[in-house]
Amino acid sequence: MKNKLAMAVSIAAIIAVAVIMPNAMATGNGAPKGAHYNLNLIGKEKNSILPNDANDGHRIFVNLYGRSNIYLQNGTDFGVIDADATDGRGAFQMPAPNNQYDISGNYSGPGNYTVWIRAVGKPGGNGNITTCAIDPLTLEEVCSTDNVILMRTKGQQKFTDVTKELTTITYYNATLGKDVTVDIFDPSFSGYLWDYDNNGLKTVQLRFYPNN
Repeated sequence: MKNKLAMAVSIAAIIAVAVIMPNAMATGNGAPKGAHYNLNLIGKEKNSILPNDANDGHRIFVNLYGRSNIYLQNGTDFGVIDADATDGRGAFQMPAPNNQYDISGNYSGPGNYTVWIRAVGKPGGNGNITTCAIDPLTLEEVCSTDNVILMRTKGQQKFTDVTKELTTITYYNATLGKDVTVDIFDPSFSGYLWDYDNNGLKTVQLRFYPNN
């Protein structure tokens, strides 16, 4: 009887740990726990008086309505390089993601870090962010078939994982006759950027978590 009771207690403890552990890895806002880099995209009217392009914070100003391009630069750390994207060009530095791919070349998971996003502020507004780059052979812009859809609804807004959407480009490769996914900074393309089409979102929060 004692052995059966001890076994039952052990099984209950294992089940409790299995239930608790996933919650311990996340916060109430949907984002993981742990150290991370913050980046805010702040929507501004075109006639707003903005600071110079130099960075002095973890934010990039974008058009409140319309498109803004945030060019991506490869570096060892995360950091804002050009804080004003309302003039047509902002810039953000980030490490190469080194995402995981299966033997067929399909994206299978994050590599060095994960990316999370949510829209906050007054309810209302929407937008989308698409990762694009330049094909060096045709000099034409190629944009990913995956993108991030943003909506500011009522109530608490939770972070969602957008690592694939913001660190890869999925495109149709005519030579191979199929869709292909490559990481940002892959030599297949150049001039990687996020094309942000905003429709009234005043604040979008991004978080970058190291994938230890």
